[in-house]
Amino acid sequence: MTEAKKPYFGQTPAASRAPTGLPSFKFSLPATSWTPQVASAPAAAELPDDAVACNTRGNDWLLANRPQDALRAYDRAIALRPDYVDPHFNRGNALLRLQRRDEALEAYDRAIALSPSLVLAHYNRATVLQALGRMPEALEGYRTVVAMDPGHVQARFNLGTWFLDNQQFEDAFACLHPLADQASQVPEVHNNLGTAQLRLGRYAEAEVSFSRALDLRPQYAEALNNRGEAHLKLRRWDLAMEDLRQAVRLRPDQGAFRFLLGRIYREMKRYDLALEQFYEARRLRAQSPMLACGIVAAKMHSCQWENLDSEAAQLEQALKAGSAEVEPFVALSLWDEPALHQTAARRQVENHLRSASDALGPIGESRPAGKIRVGYYSADFRNHPVAQLIVELFELHDRERFEWFGFYVGPDVQDPLRARVEAALDHFIDVRERSDQEIAQLSRDLGIDIAVDLMGFTQDSRLGCFAYRCAPVQVSYLGYPGTTGAGYMDYVVADRVVIPPEARDYFAEKVVYMPHCYQVNDSHREISNRSFAREELGLPATGFVFCCFNNNFKILPPTFDGWMRILRAVEGSVLWLFEDNPLAAANLRQQAQARGVSADRLVFAARMPRDEHLARHRLADLFLDTLPYNAHTTASDALWAGLPVLTCMGASFASRVAASLLYAVGLPELVTSTQAAFEARAIALANDPAQLAGLCERLRRQGPQSPLFDTPRFARDIESAFATMQDRRQKGLPPEVIEV
Repeated sequence: MTEAKKPYFGQTPAASRAPTGLPSFKFSLPATSWTPQVASAPAAAELPDDAVACNTRGNDWLLANRPQDALRAYDRAIALRPDYVDPHFNRGNALLRLQRRDEALEAYDRAIALSPSLVLAHYNRATVLQALGRMPEALEGYRTVVAMDPGHVQARFNLGTWFLDNQQFEDAFACLHPLADQASQVPEVHNNLGTAQLRLGRYAEAEVSFSRALDLRPQYAEALNNRGEAHLKLRRWDLAMEDLRQAVRLRPDQGAFRFLLGRIYREMKRYDLALEQFYEARRLRAQSPMLACGIVAAKMHSCQWENLDSEAAQLEQALKAGSAEVEPFVALSLWDEPALHQTAARRQVENHLRSASDALGPIGESRPAGKIRVGYYSADFRNHPVAQLIVELFELHDRERFEWFGFYVGPDVQDPLRARVEAALDHFIDVRERSDQEIAQLSRDLGIDIAVDLMGFTQDSRLGCFAYRCAPVQVSYLGYPGTTGAGYMDYVVADRVVIPPEARDYFAEKVVYMPHCYQVNDSHREISNRSFAREELGLPATGFVFCCFNNNFKILPPTFDGWMRILRAVEGSVLWLFEDNPLAAANLRQQAQARGVSADRLVFAARMPRDEHLARHRLADLFLDTLPYNAHTTASDALWAGLPVLTCMGASFASRVAASLLYAVGLPELVTSTQAAFEARAIALANDPAQLAGLCERLRRQGPQSPLFDTPRFARDIESAFATMQDRRQKGLPPEVIEV
């Protein structure tokens, strides 16, 4: 028997069930035993009485595409010599040509019984089992082949591709990585390896693999799509755009490519172009479960509200029915319903982030002695709201009882805030190029007792490393105001305002109740001494200034309707908003005019250095909050700068944060619970300068000394919580609600 030397790797489109590029593959055809040098086959004749000659005749006929004649020859060989393995194996190949898979399987079983070490038979048997849909047996067959012949390219490729298709990315990487050298001239190998690397967070390595695939096949649309996603993850917008545009030119009918192109435009804040691509992807019937969410999110970020209510309602129904996924962060921004937030998070975990702790074995017991080792995990240890809030906590942490680690998974950014974070922690480890499993293994090797995720489902999140169990105790804190929906997250740090006892059922985690406010703050944040003139910032020389420096996606029609009613009631007032992108600003001006408010009563603030941004708060009179996603860092910034914040408290964590801050700073009268009360309070304060001045004076006097900005007190409180978690773990007790 002569094994075919070159493995067969066919090409099929990227799987449509995924939102972005996926492997391009076709499972290898069965290996064969005939020799390709034979030019023609003899005519049918009486078969000889020699088993070897009959087998050879059968091979000739099979090569000539005469499987029925070949089958007759193999049967004759077996009749003459039942223990001759070759015709049994070749008979299986002939039966496969005739689509008689069950009989082919029996033939391969017989060949294996006669020659257990016959790798070809094991491989072909596995391909038949796969074709019959008997995947557990097929996978076991491929594993057998690889164990017998570690260099068997086709078996490794098929096994790795199956792992890839079933989101077992570590196993896929282990299978496919050796093939980069063994089958270096096969573009599908590099594409599929790159996909595994992409899903493991090894973005730079993935880009190299996709580039190798494209060196071999420059018009490889799937690899272009996939490399575009790698560039997207690496924040190389122009390169991502170039790859995706070329992929779309090659495959204009591929909806998945359009969806990814839309995602790139969304990251670049070109929301009009993002929507064009999302709608085209929908027209092409792209099967991504995230497509409807992408459309709604792009509309929210650009304040394009046409049909938003109906599309949001359809998205809600699809989420409940299980036919769509919703980015959990989008769910927080869109609905004030903890049950929907929980459903969106659970769906994300079930589909993409299931517990994988068994891959590393059981988590070890906490170390009985020595300092408690706490690790913080984030992509935001840089100029980002999370780092802005938490950096002083790192500086104040107790070094006698604890040892503090930072695991950084974000972009390679060097700025003063990152430097301050690095200096504040005992150990700062850049793990952005490590896979989730590798991060978890490193955490275990370092003996982390308590792993604190600061991201949840926010941008660049690596919640997947917690699925592998980084530590015996895992905690969600600060960056994501909702449940992760993950059973492997043990605790969520909160307070009784953001998660009242009756809301605990909507959280997979046990709640740790801080005594005042869950949000930590940096009491050293600097406010510039620069004195701005109103006209310098586009504000009118006179008139009441309402402001909201929240991100534009938090502004939904009901909130905006209320703001416009307030402006109409307060003559000469303006609304000062943060300008996240020009399209949102233009749309909001149009929306104001549609509600009978002149567009020039909306003033937009551009980005500026943080200390100057805090200083310009002095020109505002009252901060108006958004619902259902409140001001969070923006609210504490305003309060620190001496600007009162008026909020309407909802039902969800995200909609109750500003209330928590106001209670902690001693201004409970600025918390309302209905839209009507919110509007009435805003109008009353605008028309009563003395009352507003009194609030400002109280804030100026008591704010800096309040629990909200008492970071040393907060440090002792959260350390007490960590100590309680560790104590329960060491006693063998499960996580439970903790009152600090």
